[in-house]
Amino acid sequence: MQTRNLGELAEYVGGRICGDANVVIKSASTLGRAHEGDISFLVNRKYEKQLRTTQASAVIVGREVTNTSIPLLVADDPYYAFMQIMVLLHGHRKHKKVGISSRTSISDSAKIGVDCHIHDFVTIADEAKIGDGCVVYPGVYVGEGVQVGNDSIIYPNVTIYNGCKLGNRVIINANSTIGEDGFGYASYKGVHHKIPQIGGVIIEDDVEIGACCGVERGTLGDTVIGQGSKLGDLVTIGHGAKIGAHCLLVAQVGIAGSTTLGHHCVVGGQVGIVGHINIGNNVTIAAQAGVINNIPDGQVVLGAPAIEANQGKRAYSMIQYLPEIRQNIRSLQNQIEQIASPSEPDSEEPAEQ
Repeated sequence: MQTRNLGELAEYVGGRICGDANVVIKSASTLGRAHEGDISFLVNRKYEKQLRTTQASAVIVGREVTNTSIPLLVADDPYYAFMQIMVLLHGHRKHKKVGISSRTSISDSAKIGVDCHIHDFVTIADEAKIGDGCVVYPGVYVGEGVQVGNDSIIYPNVTIYNGCKLGNRVIINANSTIGEDGFGYASYKGVHHKIPQIGGVIIEDDVEIGACCGVERGTLGDTVIGQGSKLGDLVTIGHGAKIGAHCLLVAQVGIAGSTTLGHHCVVGGQVGIVGHINIGNNVTIAAQAGVINNIPDGQVVLGAPAIEANQGKRAYSMIQYLPEIRQNIRSLQNQIEQIASPSEPDSEEPAEQ
């Protein structure tokens, strides 16, 4: 951990200071948890009132705030500036330099790049290639013909099936599986017959895959995770799916086979997406949505089935009133029936004398 004053941090992120530039910053925290020596950030306006109570020594903001005496670092993008400062002060996880453990099983035909660190009980199969500067943690299996690019990190107990290709600076977190057989079966007379999955998996540069994910190999073509995309924990990518560049898939997303996502899509937690559809670029899908149709570029959708967000908000806001509306409709139906039906006389008129 490094220590900097606020002026140095502002210069580092290209921001400007409102207040004392000599304040010493040792760490980073949220507004509610910060203490002296911490720097925090304000992005969501609903937390602005915490500026009056926070113990932080400085706060990163997107504009000047007048109702606080705390030194401010004004930046174009406060959250991005916060990330830069976090990296400067704390750095990323450090990996122990172990070289190549004697307790690995590495095929004679496998190729390991320079400055790699291969931990205990790793298995690397025939013709596999590991690029320079890679870290492979205990219990990893790298299958036959797998290619891993430079500076990649594979955490414990990851399995990479044969023929998969990983780009540079790929991170795969613990217990994930890459290149398993796709969920493909031909049902005939009540029996499900397995279809060979002869495609592969391509994971492009700078992708990070969370823990316990499954990325299926394609039936015929490849399953592709585009450059810079990030997958949360417990995400499943079906066979032959194509995920565009710089997408964010939050935890527990499931994408069925042969579906295509464009670039810069954001998919909320527990979203389910059917197979064989196309989702455009810059699409946002709210958490727990169920997507069953194509989505054009730039749209925001929510709900199950997923519909355009503004329409969905109006529709779902009515749910709480449905019992009352139902009762009102029944009352109106009864009134209409009474009007439409001829009146029955209460009793017979006495006969004229």
